[in-house]
Amino acid sequence: MIRTAIRAALPAVALAVALPAGAEEDPRVGLTPEIDSVTVETRSGSVEIRRVQDPENRLEGSWALTSRPCPEFCIQPHEPAEGVSTIGELELIGMLQDPEVIVVDSRTPDWFAGGTIPGAVNIPYTEAVDRMSELGCEIDFDGWDCTEASAVALFCNGLWCGQSPVAIRRMIEAGFPAEKISYYRGGMQTWRLLGLTVTGGEG
Repeated sequence: MIRTAIRAALPAVALAVALPAGAEEDPRVGLTPEIDSVTVETRSGSVEIRRVQDPENRLEGSWALTSRPCPEFCIQPHEPAEGVSTIGELELIGMLQDPEVIVVDSRTPDWFAGGTIPGAVNIPYTEAVDRMSELGCEIDFDGWDCTEASAVALFCNGLWCGQSPVAIRRMIEAGFPAEKISYYRGGMQTWRLLGLTVTGGEG
């Protein structure tokens, strides 16, 4: 299973980073030393997630900005709420492979339209509570019943983006179990920094 393979490869990733530049005649930019790419199912069909193979690739435009003014673009805490798991790219890729997990791009539609992580569905942070039925919760007379809630992973634009942390806190306040939420703190900026596949908005 891809999640097991990715977890097993995690210690080796640090070793790969330590190798000197030019150690291979034909450098390959993989996800891990053992995995070049993975394929995920999206609403538009299968998409291969891989890294850009050009070692000279760089971030451009707004993604290269480091110092957005705070407020509102303030550094987000590692843990947006008690009980929520903060994850990295390899864990998120494993979740994208798991049909039981829903990966949520919690940015506003204009950001989503500019490109997202393959397989993510757009539930803007402003609509997160109202759309918890899409995440396995049921509305009842007292609010939301989330005993059958799906495991979810939320992300937004990166370490300076408050959209997914706000969505997470609002969902928990409305009854969504914190232990079923993962937070990809790196968001789109880190995803792009690593040269990972970005697809146009869907859903």
